[in-house]
Amino acid sequence: MTINVERDFELVTLGITGRLDTTTAPNLETVVKDLSSDTKELVFNMSELEYISSAGIRVLLAAYKKMTSNDGIMRIEKTNEIVREVFEMTGLLQMLEQE
Repeated sequence: MTINVERDFELVTLGITGRLDTTTAPNLETVVKDLSSDTKELVFNMSELEYISSAGIRVLLAAYKKMTSNDGIMRIEKTNEIVREVFEMTGLLQMLEQE
């Protein structure tokens, strides 16, 4: 998995490529933990994400909790059909803003 970080003032976009699973989730968790409290909008671009496991979902939930506690928002963009299905099954679609 690779993580492309783009910053634009209070907006951070994380482009995730590859597989987000037990092996790679700690890398994303570190990036999320290191986000500045000035970050008011966090966007996950998942157009290149091939697979997400429960470990990846846990990291997304932690990111959501961090953003809402800082009065920010989190959005997921460009999910493929497989990842979207996982989000539907886990109920994440109802919680997270999608584009």
